[in-house]
Amino acid sequence: MKIGIVGNYGNNNNGDEAILAGIIEQVIAHYNITTSDIVVFSNNPPQTSNRFGVESAPLYYKRSSAIMTAIETVRKNSSIVRGLDMLIIGGGGILMDFYNREAQLFGSYGYMAKRGKVPYIVYGCGAGPITSTMGKFFIRKLVNGAESASVRDPKSRDLLRKIGVRKDVQIVGDPSFALPSHVKEKSKDRIGNIGVTVVPYYNLAYWPEANDIKYDSYVQGMADNLDALLEAKDVNINLFSTKYPHDVDVTIDVYNRMQNKDRVTVNKENLSPEDIIKISAEQDMLIGTRLHSVYLAVNAKTPVMAISYHHKVADFMDMVDMGDRTIQIESLTKQSDAILEIVASMDEQWSDKLKEADLLAERMNESARLGMKQFISLRK
Repeated sequence: MKIGIVGNYGNNNNGDEAILAGIIEQVIAHYNITTSDIVVFSNNPPQTSNRFGVESAPLYYKRSSAIMTAIETVRKNSSIVRGLDMLIIGGGGILMDFYNREAQLFGSYGYMAKRGKVPYIVYGCGAGPITSTMGKFFIRKLVNGAESASVRDPKSRDLLRKIGVRKDVQIVGDPSFALPSHVKEKSKDRIGNIGVTVVPYYNLAYWPEANDIKYDSYVQGMADNLDALLEAKDVNINLFSTKYPHDVDVTIDVYNRMQNKDRVTVNKENLSPEDIIKISAEQDMLIGTRLHSVYLAVNAKTPVMAISYHHKVADFMDMVDMGDRTIQIESLTKQSDAILEIVASMDEQWSDKLKEADLLAERMNESARLGMKQFISLRK
């Protein structure tokens, strides 16, 4: 048996790598196969193959436009797809047209699978934004043609329905919640150690449209908020990153703007998903900006609050009834104690927050297992 997996993998985004690790673990458990029976279409095939022990092929072949890239990818990868028994398209926030590539590229894999008579599923994805006519067309075609489809939150499902998806779309936990957790004892009395992740908001190295003023304002706002937190609370702040090196660079920028550095550490390493779970488990709580830093902290039963730089972050927090622990990223520049207010509120109810974290981890792990029901009808 050969199972293919398509997503935004091999891109030094260790949130995406956590998704891939979770899917591989689920596929191996369900089909009783080994990593040698799995083919991952990756941005960096050698890295993916070495890291996960799978076969790997290029995700795409870049040409002059997104459409030409998709056409060339079909030409080069159709024979590989044709040799699969099943193709998993997902997870991650790939059902979007924000970067002017994803809709056509991932839609082309649905086309290759259909043409090669290979069943495919859309698995545990996030949707949005989807604003262009072309983006809506490719994503609608992709999801409607799947054997089954699932997304990771209700708002993603609502958006797919809005653009004309007729397929029944299930809501499942992100595959990263299938990874083993590394739970450690938290402080029973109060919050002491706080993990923090940031994102290169409107930075040219990552954002589709750079804006130096917005980036600078964000960095200063984040630094001011962390300073206010350190001044008011006897806590330690541990900065780490989930996308390398982009997040490391902005982490250093935030640290350099801070006035109170004596209780701050900066981890500059390219962390694996397992590393991130372990670091998250060592914290009493996490202030997460990257979505998968929040996910992996939840996995480790670490209480979280979130900075929403993208609707997907707020969507998750709303789904798990923690919208009151979410700050819109723009608010950091307007209120220097926005983070402090939420941390102080959590600290006052700390024993309750620890219990909530335990229950949420169990809930999301069970939700991730639900996604494996998509595998059943495709088993050969």
